[in-house]
Amino acid sequence: MLTAMKHWLILMIFGMCGIAIAAPRPNIIVFMVDDYDKYETSVYGGKVLTPNLDRLAREGITFENAHVTSTVCTPSRYTFLTGRYAGSSYHSGYRELFPLGQQALPAFNVGLEPDNMNVGAVLAKGGYAAGFVGKFHVGPSLSDPAFRKKYGLHDVQKNVPFTEKLNQQQFENEKRFRQVIKDYGFTWAKNIYWDNTKAPFQSHNPEWTAAAAVEFIEEHKGQPFYLHYCTTLLHGPNGGWHKSLDHPKVTGEGMIKENLNAMPARTSVMERINKAGLTSNEAGYLWMDDSLGVILDKLDDLKLTKNTVVLFVADHGSGNKGSLYKAKGTEVPCIMRWPAGMKRGVRSNELIQNTDFVPTWFDLAGIKVPAKYKINGVSLKPLFQAPNKPVRSHVYSEIGAARSIKTKDYSYIALRYTKEQVQGVREENRRYLRGMTGLSGGVSRSIATHPRAYTGDQLYDLKRDPDAQKNLAGYPNHARELKRLKQTLAAELKKFSDRPFGEFILGGNAVPGDGYNEVFETLRKAAGIKKKKK
Repeated sequence: MLTAMKHWLILMIFGMCGIAIAAPRPNIIVFMVDDYDKYETSVYGGKVLTPNLDRLAREGITFENAHVTSTVCTPSRYTFLTGRYAGSSYHSGYRELFPLGQQALPAFNVGLEPDNMNVGAVLAKGGYAAGFVGKFHVGPSLSDPAFRKKYGLHDVQKNVPFTEKLNQQQFENEKRFRQVIKDYGFTWAKNIYWDNTKAPFQSHNPEWTAAAAVEFIEEHKGQPFYLHYCTTLLHGPNGGWHKSLDHPKVTGEGMIKENLNAMPARTSVMERINKAGLTSNEAGYLWMDDSLGVILDKLDDLKLTKNTVVLFVADHGSGNKGSLYKAKGTEVPCIMRWPAGMKRGVRSNELIQNTDFVPTWFDLAGIKVPAKYKINGVSLKPLFQAPNKPVRSHVYSEIGAARSIKTKDYSYIALRYTKEQVQGVREENRRYLRGMTGLSGGVSRSIATHPRAYTGDQLYDLKRDPDAQKNLAGYPNHARELKRLKQTLAAELKKFSDRPFGEFILGGNAVPGDGYNEVFETLRKAAGIKKKKK
């Protein structure tokens, strides 16, 4: 094996001879948090304690205008893993629900395709070790008997008392989930949460996932690696974070016997929180930040920091989860560091969206993308040296029956229901009313802060009205901007394969936006009743 000095001498000789030497391909770590609003970190002005995020920002680029294309877990995570819009999924289950030629309602119904056109599989074929740790939530449901049979999975009961039998089933399932992820093309998977945690195992355990991340990095320090790391934090409510501190042995594989010492002691979390003048409501932020610190420290210890890209990002916002509003919805915290190839300590106001990360990783890794790989994003590499030079003019978002276009100045949201949805609401069908006022309906939590969220066309001036309270769609002096953004949306929708949407792309079960105002009014009332019951 060459010593470091011999290796350096060879590089010097080749350089003096004028022979080009390819730079080593970077390692890539995606550190994804769950249900996290941008303002909830000190980097963006939040009154929380996140020293490792502060460090990441000092050493990299803080993105001020980063968006996700969908605002619930599954479709957003699908996009992070593929670089595709969730609505363009060609997974068989999604197409069974929404055959081509019909308007689709992307939400929790998408899934990774079995052809392995995803970031882990493609990077693995290109020579990377591809690891997955933490929350997956983009695979088949455990309620699917065919899925359980294929992998020998248990139908683990949820929200029931703890038993040793249940614990053993949880343990065995987690081991089999690792194999499922490997079958999607990843080369390594460990400490997996298949979806959201449920009692009797409903506790966060960042030590459990951080330990797996460190193990993966140590095992693959000698080759380029990609790590997709998804913590369960900061899925709420806030009180759950504090309560989880008292349950150090509850994990995604059940109750474990050994103690985990992968992070600063749990007792120190509240000590530091109290010292900073904060409360238990802020405990989860510091606890999450500790797990990021463990990974950053490991890179330092192994001298991998310089050539490792670290992305910190959220899967979507929380306050307006399930909607397409910018604030606490599509807009997410996003910080990236790569000392070998990126400016440091700067902020970028350029528009980016989560379709753009996969093509960026392929670009940095020098990967030749398979001809049949469908992708909707652009590489962000130009921003690394020119952080304020645009790479896109707008971002697109989708959830349920809603679609959106955002520029730096304006946000346009179109809500277009299908024939079945319109008829279902007119008949006061509970299934439709429940679904269209839930997380997958396109409006969801935003009804609490946006009373006119159930409106077909919405236009907001993001400079003057960042919280999107005044709908300008009916104002004559904004008609030109409305028309322009509608045209932009129509152009974006044409990229989909045979997917009608309202009057933008006619056909199938799509219904133009005019003619069902009473449906919107019924949904407003139904959402209000649901809110009061809570």
